[in-house]
Amino acid sequence: MIHLIEKKVTDQESAEMLEALEVYIKLAVDVERRILAGGGSLHADCEAVLLENGSRQMDVWGADWFPNSEEVTFESLINIRPSQGNLSLEVQNTVLRTKIEDIVRAYFQ
Repeated sequence: MIHLIEKKVTDQESAEMLEALEVYIKLAVDVERRILAGGGSLHADCEAVLLENGSRQMDVWGADWFPNSEEVTFESLINIRPSQGNLSLEVQNTVLRTKIEDIVRAYFQ
């Protein structure tokens, strides 16, 4: 189940987002609006939820949340953006990574 997250994640929401992959949650994070969508088996599905809710493609980045270790990772197909200088699955800009991590932690911790 994919949730649009605009406030702290509840235990029930977290459990529902973990249903797809069990140990981690795929996320799409809008770094401008400071919201995210999480759950499901594809970052692109989370990205679609944000885009349907007014996010701009250029502001949405893929990440993963590992609740047991409280780790954020930054690898996703939606992150390959030559036009924005990101040539890899992984978010390469350290400032952008910090923004993404701050947003994720604000909702999950």
